[in-house]
Order: sequence, then C-alpha cells, then structure tokens
Amino acid sequence: MSHEYRDRVYIRKDILLKLTEFGELNQTNLLSYCGLNLMKHKDILESLERKGFIKRTEIPWGNKKVIKYSVTEKGRQLCKMVLEPYEEIFPRSEKSVQEQG
Repeated sequence: MSHEYRDRVYIRKDILLKLTEFGELNQTNLLSYCGLNLMKHKDILESLERKGFIKRTEIPWGNKKVIKYSVTEKGRQLCKMVLEPYEEIFPRSEKSVQEQG
C-alpha cells in the first residue's frame, strides 16, 4: 500500500464514497477501507458529522458500543456537486492525468 500524502479533500470523498457504496459501515471497517487512522483522522469524521454529511450511530453491544456511520443525502450531494468535479479538475496522480490526455 502506498504511503503518499492524500489531501483532506480526497479523504472526505473516499469516506463519502465508501459509505455510499456500503450503505453503513462500522468505524473499524470504514477506517480500514479508506486507509485511515482513527487518532489522525478522527477530526475529519467529526467535522463531516457535525456538518451533516454523515450520520454516526452508537449501538450497544454487551458492555461496549459499536459505532456505525452512514452517508446522508447532504453528503451524497456534496460528493456529486463538489468533490467529483474537484477530482476531475485536480486528479490525484500524474497517472490519472496521462489517462485523461
């Protein structure tokens, strides 16, 4: 797995796309699928939730709780109207630029 720097815009897009793809994911799976670290990227999840782009649900499981996330309609619209055009204008890598040209 590559350890290249990934702009926060792309991290947000990856989160929204994975949640759209799967409908709902527990925190561990979401972070794993997106290649994120909870300690390093928790602020991004909290920001997306606070702004209404994702929904966080806590489900009791014995004496613990499972945290699940899902994308909201507002999050789907953000991805479609802003993040997808952003990636089209500013592709993630030179490989993407070469494929388009």
